[in-house]
Amino acid sequence: MTDKLAEFRMADAPLPERNRLWPLYGAGFENLGLDGKPIDVPFPTYGPDELLVRHDACGLCFSDIKVIKLGEEHPRIYRDMKANPITLGHEIAMTVVGVGENLRDQYNVGDRFTIQADVFVDGTGYAYGYEIQGGLSRYNVIDQRVLNGDDGNYLIPVQPDTGYVESALTEPWACVTAAYGLTYRTSLKPGGTTWIIGPGDGDDYTISDGFDSQYHPGRLLLSDVPERFAAWLKEQAAALGIEVFDAVDVAAPPVEQVDDIVLLSPDPELIETVSPHLSLFGVVALLADGPLSRKVNVDIGRVHYNRWVYVGTRSHDVARAYADVPVRSSLMPGGRALFVGAGGPMGRMHAQRAIEVAGAPSVMVCSDVSDLRLNDLRESYADEAAAKGIEFICLNPMEKESYDAGMARFEEGGFDDIIVLAPVPVVIADAARWLAPRGVMNVFAGVARGTTTQLDLGDTYLKDARVIGHSASTIDDLRLMLHQAESGELSPNRSLAAVGSLDAACDGLAAVRDTVFPGKVVIFPNIKDLPLTSLQDLKTKLPTVYALLKDEREWTVEAEAEFLRLMLP
Repeated sequence: MTDKLAEFRMADAPLPERNRLWPLYGAGFENLGLDGKPIDVPFPTYGPDELLVRHDACGLCFSDIKVIKLGEEHPRIYRDMKANPITLGHEIAMTVVGVGENLRDQYNVGDRFTIQADVFVDGTGYAYGYEIQGGLSRYNVIDQRVLNGDDGNYLIPVQPDTGYVESALTEPWACVTAAYGLTYRTSLKPGGTTWIIGPGDGDDYTISDGFDSQYHPGRLLLSDVPERFAAWLKEQAAALGIEVFDAVDVAAPPVEQVDDIVLLSPDPELIETVSPHLSLFGVVALLADGPLSRKVNVDIGRVHYNRWVYVGTRSHDVARAYADVPVRSSLMPGGRALFVGAGGPMGRMHAQRAIEVAGAPSVMVCSDVSDLRLNDLRESYADEAAAKGIEFICLNPMEKESYDAGMARFEEGGFDDIIVLAPVPVVIADAARWLAPRGVMNVFAGVARGTTTQLDLGDTYLKDARVIGHSASTIDDLRLMLHQAESGELSPNRSLAAVGSLDAACDGLAAVRDTVFPGKVVIFPNIKDLPLTSLQDLKTKLPTVYALLKDEREWTVEAEAEFLRLMLP
């Protein structure tokens, strides 16, 4: 290790007099920085209960683009950005360079961390890279919001030999791994509000589980429920102390939000009318045995962000809608998986994970509208997939003849898993038609709440299909992902496509917006000036770094060490 690199890792060199960062003053790229450049600001001071950290690497994310697009309209921004600009960057590798006197028994200069960006204090969000200054700055102060928030300490220790890129990219990777660990209720919510709506097609309805002395709702709403079933529900409610609202007007329920909506005679108009009353993690249970008259306009944004789910059964037992086919979020081992929009940075992570982890599918179909991205995806993963016995297929839906020919074999059987990475309602709707019986579609791409797409919800009980979605991660997800990276189970380094210095961040964000690269862009805030550079272009710009890439295309810890040897000031 060179003296310069060793000094950087020890983090005990003299600190500069000024800090440098990218302020965002409002919506639009024209409000990023001053005259398209970062600015120099006074070096931060830190108190006895705070840490001073150096940002070593910062991944750029499409979430950053959303903030640039929306400015103060973004739900995580609570300030006048013109007067008090924010600094983006939440995918971060950082090193402690200063320790407040009250923390010196817990932290040392040179300690390395990544951070769970979703910081909460007393229920209020102070996300890193949103309300708290983010990684597109050289230095920052870590205060008690991060060190002692609602979930404890949001800093996660990183081993000394872990690369800066791989530790920064554990954050987006954690979101990917978390998508396969989503859990949903298998009964009515205990203590929650359940709304049952008739009229149904008989008098033999029941709830065989989750409506007894052990578990039951705290409140019950009834609308046009069959007489015999309603009488049984009221009798049980009286015995269990459940509050009952009878003869509830479907158009004007007495409460704003409910946890469970049970439809005994589901039809599209009714589903669309009552679904907006669902709370976070709400469930709609459809009990029917015939097809719906048309597709339903489903708020796919709330399926994603609010974790709504629609379940169903052909039985008259409400409990069966929840328990007979529990919602599965992990990929079906040995199944058929379709990744829609797989050529972008997050899509590549999903494809890579499917190949690398245990329980892989036997067939993977990756679609994307860019031949450039698809070819790169194929070159990156096809051989590895084949070595593991996975059939790896890449198709471009814009090339209709070859796409239709490639998909024809799946017309009858469909896919056990569909991962949607394109935030386009019509694409989501088209993907759903490929679901196999008991198949699951995971809408990983975030679309705004209130965005609807047309889905055949009859599939929930006729095919036992499920539609779920989410793309955030918890601190436990991040810890797990960091462990998987450091143990070699998963390699975030394979996601890197381009690097640059802090001054290249604006170009990097524009590249993310314009999907220029098939993988991730990572900024090194403390290196010498380096324009945004693809890994392939390192061959001419930094040939000794390029020589240490794996297969001349994948970032390595060795390439990173050589990169820093050359680029540290």
